[in-house]
Amino acid sequence: MKGCMSTDMGIITIHPEVIAKYAGSMAVECFGIVGMAAVNMKDGLVHLLKKERLTHGIQVEVTEENTIKLDFHVIVSYGVNILSVTDNLMSNVKYKVEEFTGMKVEKINIYVEGVRVID
Repeated sequence: MKGCMSTDMGIITIHPEVIAKYAGSMAVECFGIVGMAAVNMKDGLVHLLKKERLTHGIQVEVTEENTIKLDFHVIVSYGVNILSVTDNLMSNVKYKVEEFTGMKVEKINIYVEGVRVID
């Protein structure tokens, strides 16, 4: 479902792919996040996605109430506190996506799919 907002001049529709791309770019800017992960369900392998393919690690759902639910599949840096990194990710992405879209972020789920050492 696409997000819709009514204004005096007409209706604004936001495709979930746009929200995913913006949320992904905000997520990789957060401290401790190496990148988004693509999980191969067939053999359970996790792959680090390049910046051009960030949306493959994010699922966006726009509810009937016109709110957003986000699922992130991320890879974190080795040695960081995962709770702190994910709290930071949630608060930053929630604020930025709400500011960008004008819609409320109802829920953010984060799935840590792997850990990488940063050189």
